[in-house]
Amino acid sequence: MKILVVEDEHRIAQAIKEGLEDEGYAVDVEHDGEAGYDTVSAAPDDYDLIVLDIMMPHMDGNQVAAKLRSDGNHTPILMLTAKDSERDIVKSLDTGADDYLAKPFSFDVLLARIRALLRRPHQSLGETLIVGDLVLDPADKRVERAGQFIRLTSKEFAILEYLMRNPGRVLSKDNIISHVWDFDADVLPNNVEVFITFIRAKIDKPFKKPLLHTVRGFGYKLSPDA
Repeated sequence: MKILVVEDEHRIAQAIKEGLEDEGYAVDVEHDGEAGYDTVSAAPDDYDLIVLDIMMPHMDGNQVAAKLRSDGNHTPILMLTAKDSERDIVKSLDTGADDYLAKPFSFDVLLARIRALLRRPHQSLGETLIVGDLVLDPADKRVERAGQFIRLTSKEFAILEYLMRNPGRVLSKDNIISHVWDFDADVLPNNVEVFITFIRAKIDKPFKKPLLHTVRGFGYKLSPDA
C-alpha cells in the first residue's frame, strides 16, 4: 500500500511518514497543496490513499480535493486540520474528502482511520485477496498457501499484495518500484529481482504449482496459469 502525505508542518509530516512506514506502508510526502496535486496527477494510480492537510500554502486541502475529484480521481482522502467546527467538516466532506481528523490527534486513531478507508468496498482494498490457493489478508498482514502460513518481510508483503491486486496482469519492475517504494528511495530494477526471488522461494518453491511467473522482457505476473 502506498500513501501520499500532504502536510506543510514538516515535523508532523515526518512523524506520520515514519509511523506509517513502521506499519509497512510506502509513504511519499509533499509540503504544499500544489505540489501534492501535481504529484498525484502525474501518477494517479500510484497511491492507495492521500492524507491531506487543509491549511497549506499555494493550494489548500479543500481545493486539492475538489480538483482531484473534478479530474475523476477517486483515491480515498483523509483530511487533517486544526479546524473542527461542523461547518469546516461539512465543507471538507463536500469538496471530496472521505474522512476528517482534527488536530491534535493520536497516531493510533490516524492509523485506524486509514485502515477503515482502505477497507471500503468501493476500493476493494481491505478484502481478502485470493489467487489460486494463495490467500492474503491485508488487515491482518497474513499470507497462506494451501492452508500453510507463509512468513514475509514487510517489503515482500507489499510487493505480493500489489501483484495479487492485479492478478494475471504483467507488472514491470518500474511499476513495482513506483507503487511499493517511496519516490525518493534509491531502488534499482535488480532490487526488485532479488525480492521476487525471495517471494518465489516462499510462495512457490514448497508447492507443486507455481503462481509467480516471469514474463521475459516485460515483468512479472501472479496467476494460476503460466
